[in-house]
Amino acid sequence: MWAFDFQWDVTEDGRAVKLLYVVDEFTREALAMEAERRIDADKVVDVLDRIVAEQRRRPEFVRCDNGPEMTSNALRDWCRFSRTGVAFIGPGSPWENPFVGSFNSRVRDELLAVESFSCLTEAKVMVEDFRVDYNRNRPRRAHAMMTPAAFAEGWSTAQEAARASAEPQPAYGRLPFDAGATLTLQEPANHQLSQQVDR
Repeated sequence: MWAFDFQWDVTEDGRAVKLLYVVDEFTREALAMEAERRIDADKVVDVLDRIVAEQRRRPEFVRCDNGPEMTSNALRDWCRFSRTGVAFIGPGSPWENPFVGSFNSRVRDELLAVESFSCLTEAKVMVEDFRVDYNRNRPRRAHAMMTPAAFAEGWSTAQEAARASAEPQPAYGRLPFDAGATLTLQEPANHQLSQQVDR
């Protein structure tokens, strides 16, 4: 499940900067952090499309609040066409979106409250630097003190190995007997357990 939310800040000239965060709730990775003067539903869909292309996977669900960007037709269409469900949180219930809420507070405390952006370009660079540092250099207790990026990479490798081992093998070729011979089934030895079940 991917969760996303918005946050606001300003540049030194007093102009607003809107920040979009997309967080993977399982790996705790910050998949995207966007800083723009204006972010509408079409921009949200563009960001989600970019993440899907980079990750080569889509989320089963996205979790978000009921803001206008989240309830728009653009996002509904994206979810329908990508076969992704939407889990809306209740109005005024940020605790229903805990992972992105926790991430928002980290960004607020560790970046936005500390840094002053002279322009939008500086905000974009610093926000992306924060995202990279968060993913690569901050271990999480929930993942045995692995960073989000290391956990995601390990999980992806394990999933690929599991898929590879589950691929069907050729029916013949490695069998220790003659594949052309006819097989006869023999009655199993008489076991007490099978007698008890049959009665």
